[in-house]
Amino acid sequence: MADDLEQQPQGWLSSWLPAWRPTSMSQLKNVEARILQCLQNKFLARYVSLPNQNKIWTVTVSPELRDRTPLVMVHGFGGGVGLWILNMDSLSARRTLHTFDLLGFGRSSRPTFPRDPEGAENEFVTSIETWRETMGIPSMILLGHSLGGFLATSYSIKYPERVKHLILVDPWGFPLRPTDPNEIRAPPTWLKAVASVLGRSNPLAVLRVAGPWGPGLVQRFRPDFKRKFADFFEDDTISEYIYHCNAQNPSGETAFKAMMESFGWARRPMLERIHLIRKDVPITMIYGANTWIDTSTGEKVKLQRPDSYVRDMEIEGASHHVYADQPHIFNAMVEEICDSVD
Repeated sequence: MADDLEQQPQGWLSSWLPAWRPTSMSQLKNVEARILQCLQNKFLARYVSLPNQNKIWTVTVSPELRDRTPLVMVHGFGGGVGLWILNMDSLSARRTLHTFDLLGFGRSSRPTFPRDPEGAENEFVTSIETWRETMGIPSMILLGHSLGGFLATSYSIKYPERVKHLILVDPWGFPLRPTDPNEIRAPPTWLKAVASVLGRSNPLAVLRVAGPWGPGLVQRFRPDFKRKFADFFEDDTISEYIYHCNAQNPSGETAFKAMMESFGWARRPMLERIHLIRKDVPITMIYGANTWIDTSTGEKVKLQRPDSYVRDMEIEGASHHVYADQPHIFNAMVEEICDSVD
């Protein structure tokens, strides 16, 4: 396993903040190890080095199952490989599963992204394709959650020949922002609270500025995460993981800020571009019935792709983090989709 990617602070404020906030890449590594030890299937965790010197932290489960198309899972904003723990064993029972920390998130390298929305998006997509090339994956079933769904779609526009099936789980950034405020779904309370504190700052800056109170903020704003993962962890392991993923120097977070108009909307909405995906790439969209994401997007995607396979599904009792709210139902749905490929 490669060495940790400790971030080098820049400037007087950045130099002071690490001593103020109780986090490090080593602490992230340790809490993630507690999560991954729950895996029953064989797995390999390592850094994948890209030609531009960036490194992508990658976890491969069931690497020995090479007869079927692998499933590649892309996490959402502020996430990392550890949040798939409720899904990894089930979804790797009959095929190899790859999951990785997006460039700029989790334990992956945290470079400086372009500050324009198109440049930032392209940087993400290029890193995914370069990772695929380095991994030697000819084609894949590509699944993305939230921001990961947005990026998986952008990737599929550019590299359709690599995608056997595109699975979008509560994808962020699809609809155009409505001009009528009454048409906008109310965001969750925690999101409104964070937005009111931060104003124009990076979305998760409050975790870093809060210093030693940062871990407590995660538990206060997102107590639901502890409940979602209660079958695996009775303590604050998941809250600690989310904190350490996001209390590092911002990189992917800054790129996300460049791509968003406000937290729920993209500057370059994907509905305006999804018709560019090659017609023979099948798409399945999975939503939580109680999500704050606009679930009508599925029907709109069908209208944009009349000659292509598009299926949209809802999971009752699930909100935005569908994979953790109803993991057994979610896993069964994804397994069915994967089995339809091979």
